[in-house]
Amino acid sequence: MKKNTLILFFVLAGFSLCAQNKETKNADKLFESYDYVEAAEGYLALAEKGNADAYVTKHLGDSYYYMRNTVEAEKWYAKAIQTKQDSETHFRYAQMLKSNGKYTESNAQMKIFSALVPDDQRAKQFNKNPNYLSELLNKEKLFVVDKISVNSQRSDFGASLYGDILYFASARNESNKIYGWNNEPFLDIYQSTYNADGSYSEPIPVAELNSRFHEGPVTMTKDGNVVYFSSESFKDKLFEKDKTHKLKFGQVNLYKAVKENGKWGAITPLPFNSKSYSMGNPSIDKDGKVLYFASNMSGSVGGTDIWKVAVNNDGTFGTPENLGNKINTAGDENFPFVTEDAILYFSSNGLTGFGSSDVFSVDLNKDGEPYNIGKPVNTEKDDFAFTFNKEKNIGYLSSNRSGIDHIYSSIPVCKGQILSVVKNAKTGELLANSRVVILDATKTVLDTQMSNMNGEVLYNVECQKPYTIEVFKDGYISKSFPITKINEGKVTVDAIIDPIEVIVTETEIILNPIYFEYNKSNITKKGAVELDKLVYIMSQNNKLKIYVKAHTDSRGTDKFNLDLSERRANSTVAYIVSKGISGDKITGKGFGESEFKMDCQENCTEEEHALNRRSEFMIVK
Repeated sequence: MKKNTLILFFVLAGFSLCAQNKETKNADKLFESYDYVEAAEGYLALAEKGNADAYVTKHLGDSYYYMRNTVEAEKWYAKAIQTKQDSETHFRYAQMLKSNGKYTESNAQMKIFSALVPDDQRAKQFNKNPNYLSELLNKEKLFVVDKISVNSQRSDFGASLYGDILYFASARNESNKIYGWNNEPFLDIYQSTYNADGSYSEPIPVAELNSRFHEGPVTMTKDGNVVYFSSESFKDKLFEKDKTHKLKFGQVNLYKAVKENGKWGAITPLPFNSKSYSMGNPSIDKDGKVLYFASNMSGSVGGTDIWKVAVNNDGTFGTPENLGNKINTAGDENFPFVTEDAILYFSSNGLTGFGSSDVFSVDLNKDGEPYNIGKPVNTEKDDFAFTFNKEKNIGYLSSNRSGIDHIYSSIPVCKGQILSVVKNAKTGELLANSRVVILDATKTVLDTQMSNMNGEVLYNVECQKPYTIEVFKDGYISKSFPITKINEGKVTVDAIIDPIEVIVTETEIILNPIYFEYNKSNITKKGAVELDKLVYIMSQNNKLKIYVKAHTDSRGTDKFNLDLSERRANSTVAYIVSKGISGDKITGKGFGESEFKMDCQENCTEEEHALNRRSEFMIVK
């Protein structure tokens, strides 16, 4: 993954020289210089010749691990562990299995890892909650995640929005030197304008900050005048030589630039940069007084840790401080970002998560534990570099969930409430013990509750989404109440339902008239209210069978009226069946003008004609 360029280079855990030989020499040299693409090809050539011993298979696993090719890494780690391996190999194998959705197999490897290093913080966390997956899956959804348009065909990550400008790191410049870690061009810093309609302008490079080395991501003071960013130590000739392998080992360092006349001025290295350790992925707090970053410097708990350093008024810096083992683990913590209200977001592969790296948050004002912010921000793949702009209420996430590092917007889930108050339509009485169901736009039932003594049910919902409330109560007509998208806050729905007022004789169920419009057979809104009463009665008595008789007035020919009444009978039956009543419980027939209710013939008033356009409901059984 391209982000590994600016994750800090450190001694590879579990790396052993004891099995090196002449055959592995070339591949080893590539591996030791972080040229994992070609190193993998070298080890693979040996494996294809039958030299797939534990050393080769482990290094194939490690090469693909660093490239974040989870499928190939899993494949070769599976071969490697057939021979005794170090604990870190089992941990990495577990991570790759988890990234590929194989949680049971991953847990088996974590048990082996825990047995080998029981005092490791990662082992302790796993043993504390081995059934972590269900807990993670049940977390409340906090953000809506969508891929944004600034992404290219190469790696893009580490986006932060300052004002209306989105800054991020990208490997899209094909003219840059190719990096052997992942066979992509070196990184540059890019910017894109975030428009009022939520769109983004075409990204352009930030020329003043870019060089022939890797750059990015960036962090900026609130006034937009000071920027800190990651780059390589080679630009300051800070590197160590390996004379044996004829290699130069650089680091990732931190740099600062100040805006002058609308342009970024001279770039200066921070005073605690070193050729012995790396520092990168900075985040400055709202006051510009504390700079957070990731480093593997002396005093780190694990591979890379989250650190902070004071920025003094005169521009000097204090002594870097490690954030401690509540946040940092024996694994890697990286990509810190601190919000205006002192919430620290960071990525970790040492804390319990869905896959390789997950995003966590912790309130720096409280002495709390890091919180996995759950799906959809986190997935089985690598999720990292979470940032948030409070003014615009939008965050950004980097993830390789699609197979390559890309940038996603992360918009907080808008919280709203729907208060339904169930009432009797005739008397206004508040109806307790009514069953109230809430459904989403797909008609999926989200929850069901019974109304309290005040007829109330309160649902917590997401804003900007449509819902439907359905109310059921014995003796009342069931009714649906569609609700359009709501804003943040509470919406009150008066769920007014009609009492069932019908007369049931030995031969007939007498409802209020089911009137039809002149020359039409469709069920009217008033007709539906009455038919819903019949639906309720039939639902309460599964032995009841009904015969519908449909009639017309005297206007029109006998044949026309007979056809029209037949259509009305069919419409009535279809409506009842659509409400869940079995088709064998109700039949119907049209009688045209053969059975008048008001026998006034050609002298009928409009009211008398309407009384003749009716349906009757005869009890068959």
